[in-house]
Amino acid sequence: MLNTMRLLLSMRGYRFPASFLAVIEITIYAIGLSMVMQYLDQPAYLLAYALGFGVGIYCGMLLEDKIALGYAVIQIFIASDNHALAEELRNRGYGVTVQSGYGRDGDRLILTILTPRSTERKLCRTIEEVDDRAFYISYDAKYIHGGFWTKRVTKLRVQRAHEALEDQEPLDPRTERVSEDEFVNDEDK
Repeated sequence: MLNTMRLLLSMRGYRFPASFLAVIEITIYAIGLSMVMQYLDQPAYLLAYALGFGVGIYCGMLLEDKIALGYAVIQIFIASDNHALAEELRNRGYGVTVQSGYGRDGDRLILTILTPRSTERKLCRTIEEVDDRAFYISYDAKYIHGGFWTKRVTKLRVQRAHEALEDQEPLDPRTERVSEDEFVNDEDK
């Protein structure tokens, strides 16, 4: 568990907490290994040590999933005439940047959203709910500055927007479209 948390903290740039966990981790490993080395003639001790290590890694991954440190970037690729998804995501409290792209099937819209990792799964469910044909990719963001995040968007703000829209029916991108004239790009704001 400590190993997983230490690795995640170091990958996200938290140097001091990662270093502190490394000291605790190696101390525990040294003590545990010295106990196992005293009883090499009994394989149960080695098995218990190995199982403890594996369970610790598993629990660490579960804990990290619950803590969800950092931010995720979600890129969504949709048909070029589907502006309803961007508007629905904005209504739910997300900052959405829209770009034009070209794929195998022609013109596409690329929606880019930065969200706390703690709301990443909820965002993915929302995308699938509004447009089940949308293709999206999620990846970690290490450094962010400016833009929508200067407004201090938090998990609570996104959650409030979701709750406000819960009573409404979700948009169906196949039937509800926004015309080019009604659509407002981020750059126009």
